[in-house]
Amino acid sequence: MTARQDLVDLVDSIRAGTGPARNPYWRKLTVDESVARKAAVLILFGALDDVPAASGKPLVAADLDVLLLERAHTLDDHPGQVAFPGGGIHAGETPVEAALREAEEETGLDPSGVEVLGALPELALPRGNFLVTPVLAWWASPSPVRVVDYGESAQVFRVPVRDLLDPENRTMAAVTRMNQTFQSPAFTVNSLVVWGFTGMILNELFDQLAWAVPWDRTRLHPLDL
Repeated sequence: MTARQDLVDLVDSIRAGTGPARNPYWRKLTVDESVARKAAVLILFGALDDVPAASGKPLVAADLDVLLLERAHTLDDHPGQVAFPGGGIHAGETPVEAALREAEEETGLDPSGVEVLGALPELALPRGNFLVTPVLAWWASPSPVRVVDYGESAQVFRVPVRDLLDPENRTMAAVTRMNQTFQSPAFTVNSLVVWGFTGMILNELFDQLAWAVPWDRTRLHPLDL
């Protein structure tokens, strides 16, 4: 069994209605679907550059990386947060088309090298009133990536999955607003904290794929926003 096959099997099980149970965390996040804005993000996994393509050994989760970006700190919405490439769905576009277009516009990747495995169920993002479709994909032929517009992104990077799974890099991000503290699964990588919507998606994916390893969920990382 390869890591890529794990991703394919997850998509197939969700399509068939036999996929793993959703994290109840998502039930707390709702939007008014009648007026919500539609968006899509690209969750792009691929083999690390230092993994020999012709080794003949099945890829495991630790052999992979995932494409992320840090949003520009001057943006009005979610400044400085780590996110998947993505954005609003234009009229006439499918979520897959939108995710690939946005990824190309934000990171300069060549979409012809991306194998789309499937769209996952929509998720609510109350802040901004978005309904977001995660698009799971495999980087069959990786291309160089970079910041295309520094007004939108501070950096674009590929982070090894092994670093995301490392228990030393796992924490619960804690955000306090109006005397209420909100906690969500997070990752500390590249001197950044991957939290909120992106951290929640990665956390759930790793659990559903059975890639996750035990980590200390009592360790808090307070965020000063």
